[in-house]
Amino acid sequence: MATFAQSSFDSGNYAAARPTYPRLLYDAVMQFHREGRANADANKWDRAVDVGCGTGQATVELLTNEGHSGFQSVIAVDPSPNMIKVAKESIPQVSKSRIEFYQSTAEDLSFIADGTIDLIAAAECAHWFDWDRAWPELERVLKPGGTFAFWGYSFMRFTQHPELTPLITAYMQGTDPETSLGPHCEPKRKILDNHYLDVAPPPAGWSDFTRVFYTGNHYPALPAPTQDVIIRKSMTWGAFANYLGTFSALHRYREAFPADRDRADGDIATRFLRTLMEAAGSPEETALVEVEWPLALVMVRKAEEREV
Repeated sequence: MATFAQSSFDSGNYAAARPTYPRLLYDAVMQFHREGRANADANKWDRAVDVGCGTGQATVELLTNEGHSGFQSVIAVDPSPNMIKVAKESIPQVSKSRIEFYQSTAEDLSFIADGTIDLIAAAECAHWFDWDRAWPELERVLKPGGTFAFWGYSFMRFTQHPELTPLITAYMQGTDPETSLGPHCEPKRKILDNHYLDVAPPPAGWSDFTRVFYTGNHYPALPAPTQDVIIRKSMTWGAFANYLGTFSALHRYREAFPADRDRADGDIATRFLRTLMEAAGSPEETALVEVEWPLALVMVRKAEEREV
C-alpha cells in the first residue's frame, strides 16, 4: 500500500485506467443491508464509510442518487494523500458536499463516534487490513445490525482469448524478478488473488457472514455460490496499456530495474503487451479487446443488541 502513497505514483492515471464497479454489485450490497433486521427503519440509510476510498469511485456510488438506494452522507477514508487529492478533484461538487474526507485506515476510525455508521464498504483494499485491529474498530463504529461489505477483483482475463491466461499468470505471478512482476507484488496481494478466502469469519459480535464469487468459470475450485463475471470492459490495446501502467508491482519493478525502461524493445509492460497482442492475433493498438475481472464480495453484519 505504501506505493500508492508515494508522490511518484500517478494517481490520476490510476483513476482513469482502472475498471469500474457495476451497479449490480452495489445493488447486491444494498439488498444485503436492507435485509438487516435491526436496520428496518429509515435511519439505516443515514451514514456510510468508504475505507480505502482511493479515487472515490465507490464513495459516490454509496450516496443516494437518481433513484438508487444509498446513504445521505459518506465518510471517505484513505491512507494515501495522493488518492484523497484525486478523489476531491474528480468527485462532482454536488456529491462532494455530502462527503467528508479523512486520511486514515480501517484500523483507526477514531474520528467517528461509536455506533453511528449504517454501512462500511471497502473496495479493492481489504487485503491490506490488519484484521485483528480492524474487526474491533469496524464493529465499534457500526450501528447494531449495520453492514460491512468488502470486495476486490483478481487478475484480468480476456473473454474471447482464454489462451492468454497462462501468459498473464507468468507475467503477474512468475518467480523470476527480472521477467515477472510476481516477486514485486506486495505479499498481501495473494489474499486478493485467493478471493478473500484467507479472511476468516470475524469473532463474536458479527453475524450472517456471506461470500459471493462473481468469477464465472475462471476459478472452478471456488466454493458456491459462483456467479457470472460482472466487471467487463471493451477497450483498445492502447487503453489496456494504460491499465498495465497502474500496477503497483510495476512501479516497484521499475525502481529495482531502472534501466529496463531504456531497452530498445520496450520496458517489461510493453513487452508483455506485445506478447498478448501477438498471441491474440491482434497486432493493432487500436483493435478492441474484451477484458473481464473476476470479483469476490464478502458481506457481514454487526450483531444486534439484545434486551436483557
